[in-house]
Amino acid sequence: MTFTQIKQFLYALYLTNRFGLRLRKTRDPLQKKSLRLGYSKAQLEALNIHIRVENEENIPSDGQFLLVSNHRTIIDPPIIEIALQKSQIFGLWVAKKELYHSPFFGMFVRNAGCILLDREKEQMGGFFADIKAGVKEGSSIFIFPEGTRNKSSEALLPFKEGARIIALKNRLPLLPVYIKGNAAEVLKEALLDATPKREITIVIGEPIAYREKRPLEEVYKERFGL
Repeated sequence: MTFTQIKQFLYALYLTNRFGLRLRKTRDPLQKKSLRLGYSKAQLEALNIHIRVENEENIPSDGQFLLVSNHRTIIDPPIIEIALQKSQIFGLWVAKKELYHSPFFGMFVRNAGCILLDREKEQMGGFFADIKAGVKEGSSIFIFPEGTRNKSSEALLPFKEGARIIALKNRLPLLPVYIKGNAAEVLKEALLDATPKREITIVIGEPIAYREKRPLEEVYKERFGL
């Protein structure tokens, strides 16, 4: 690990714990949204990565949605938070168990507004009950339907069925977003040298009705010409 990478790692650790502690002190969704945005901006500014938003007019000003996104890097949530900064949409992130107990991300994830997904459990009733409770309180749900980070050369990994079930059970229209290019490569380069300004583009698709009968993956690919 280079000196630059160590410095970035230590600063990222500082940010996650600093904002994690501040998030722990509030239950107000819009205050959490503001803190998550502050964290996202600080993290991406440290990496000197600018976020460009295409089709920003497709972002609703408010309401409840199931936001679905492709997933290539650990900075995908900050990218999405920045894209949504002008809206009043607050979403609970679906986060895997490993992040809840991570010494790096744990403090932040446990307090930022997340729903725990334990993929080792045979029964998922508790997970879907937590989703329903969050929606009832007025939150949107943010999820990566691929289920894991895509480290392949393919544009997308196959979607898991959980996203469609969440939309149907909670009557949530879907808001599709797509992070273009290989954000993982951009992040890798920024960690080695954050001096040059780099850009990542996120595209906002038109909402998808929760009653849409075609497979979500098919409609998502159609929205973004994949």
